[in-house]
Amino acid sequence: MSVVAISKTDDVIEQVWGALNAEAREFTATEPALTSVLYASILDQKTFCRALAHHLAEKLATQDLAALMLRKTFMEIFTAQMGDDNSIVVSAANDLMAVRERDPACNTYLQCFLYFKGFSALQTHRVAHALWGQGRTLLAYHLQSRSSELFGTDINPAARFGSGIMLDHATGLVVGETSVVGDGCSILHGVTLGGTGKDSEDRHPKIGKNVLIGAGSKILGNITVGEGARIASGSVVLKNVPAHCTFAGVPAKAVGGPCCENPAAQMDQILD
Repeated sequence: MSVVAISKTDDVIEQVWGALNAEAREFTATEPALTSVLYASILDQKTFCRALAHHLAEKLATQDLAALMLRKTFMEIFTAQMGDDNSIVVSAANDLMAVRERDPACNTYLQCFLYFKGFSALQTHRVAHALWGQGRTLLAYHLQSRSSELFGTDINPAARFGSGIMLDHATGLVVGETSVVGDGCSILHGVTLGGTGKDSEDRHPKIGKNVLIGAGSKILGNITVGEGARIASGSVVLKNVPAHCTFAGVPAKAVGGPCCENPAAQMDQILD
């Protein structure tokens, strides 16, 4: 399996947007029952940016907060970040590419964009985080709550995520306020990036680039998981994890060196 490079340019948006349009047109012919969905979500949208705003707004809308207002809010945030290599839209395109490359159950970009709740939860969080940075904390918490209801994840709006992230299945994911997740990571369901104690301080994990965190793992406290590390499923990590090291157990400890160049891309959860 090849390793996906994290793009910091708009080129990745053009690549993903082209693929989404091609796949949507193909499915209008083979799955006519979804034609209206495909036109509304992709083919009637002029850009990936607008498609993302539309899709998230339709998912997150409630009787009290209509999709029209959400789309307006999302587009304001996306437009303000235009030209930023770390924008939400660039990161979303990289996230799509990561899932398409790493998940053998993902057969098209369209499948992930429309239906993978890990992708939708992460993009919702990216918007909530932007709102948090603008001081619009109540709306940020509203999106966190809606995401929890819809997608089964609970990610504090202040938590920071890099680009090219895959949240596989995502159900039961909990990410605390001062957590940081680096570029290229893969995180499976039931994972907790949690704090210890109740003091308002830097109390959550810092995850390096290209880390694989297996299903059901708990990483607790202001500790560091080094770049390219692998956390085995069901582990409880209470201390720093060196780069390119495999940790497993309760409490977790080092059980091996590098499993591969990039465990997040390889998705190999079997201990050698």
